[in-house]
Amino acid sequence: GLADDLVAAGHRVVHGGRAFTAPVLLSAAKVEMLRRLIPLAPLHQPHNVAAILALAARLPELPQVACFDTAFHATQPPEAARFALPLEFWERGLRRYGFHGLSYEAVVSRFPAIAGEALPSRTIIAHLGNGASLCAVKNGRSIATTMGFSTLDGLIMGTRAGDMDPGLMLHLMREEGYDRQAFETLLYHRAGLLGLSGLSSDMRILLASDAPEAKAAVDHYCYRISRHVGSLAAALDGVDALIFTAGIGENAPLVRERICRACGWLGLKLDPKANEAQRPRISAPESRVGAWIIPTDEERVIARHTLALLSSS
Repeated sequence: GLADDLVAAGHRVVHGGRAFTAPVLLSAAKVEMLRRLIPLAPLHQPHNVAAILALAARLPELPQVACFDTAFHATQPPEAARFALPLEFWERGLRRYGFHGLSYEAVVSRFPAIAGEALPSRTIIAHLGNGASLCAVKNGRSIATTMGFSTLDGLIMGTRAGDMDPGLMLHLMREEGYDRQAFETLLYHRAGLLGLSGLSSDMRILLASDAPEAKAAVDHYCYRISRHVGSLAAALDGVDALIFTAGIGENAPLVRERICRACGWLGLKLDPKANEAQRPRISAPESRVGAWIIPTDEERVIARHTLALLSSS
């Protein structure tokens, strides 16, 4: 049966809040703490918790481990994590958490084996999937990332706009009667590539389309990423490597090419043949900055943490 082969269950949990900055073996009390974090990630956290509870009901003896998408960014310095709001907001846990941490951790740990060299000390990782973010990694640790308090910040995504001026939202509330529900629908489901193109949230469809709106959406997407690369380059005090991962990052040569060309000022020079062939190294030999494709593997990271916690408990 189901239980016979299972030694433990590892879960991806989007939000660890301030309490969880490393994977944990779950107890009833810890699951309750995760439940209390639902307001911080209302679209993801309830489903994460539901899976844990469902499995606990069926297999109460099975050890369960939670791994957090926010944990990798716990090393961000306060100036990267804090909003310029009164201190009480910070004390209540209202801060820039960052996400995709399990993916960044996977890329950092897999890089040496795939690249055949150590991870350079100043690296920007681009996790480009339906959700998208960049992370500035210094000596293997996150020091800045483009997502903030929520998964709505930073880059353009499939259906999310990324950077927004809060004044625009105040305007829509004041002049057009937008309420919370209208904002949630707009910001999570109607914006991003879908909103820009009017066609699709799927990069594959946009790249295959001849419609000018599709081309404009892809242009805008790459522009925003290259602009944020500049911002993270400043946080890192220079860049040694740019790594692409996740669905678009691993599979869209044109998107990688656009971004690499826009990063020419950093000393990045693309090897077009390597990029088309999806080789691990896609920068030219003379490039001052290495460019790489490193496939993410969040499941392996979760499995590794789960086994490690099991053997130490």
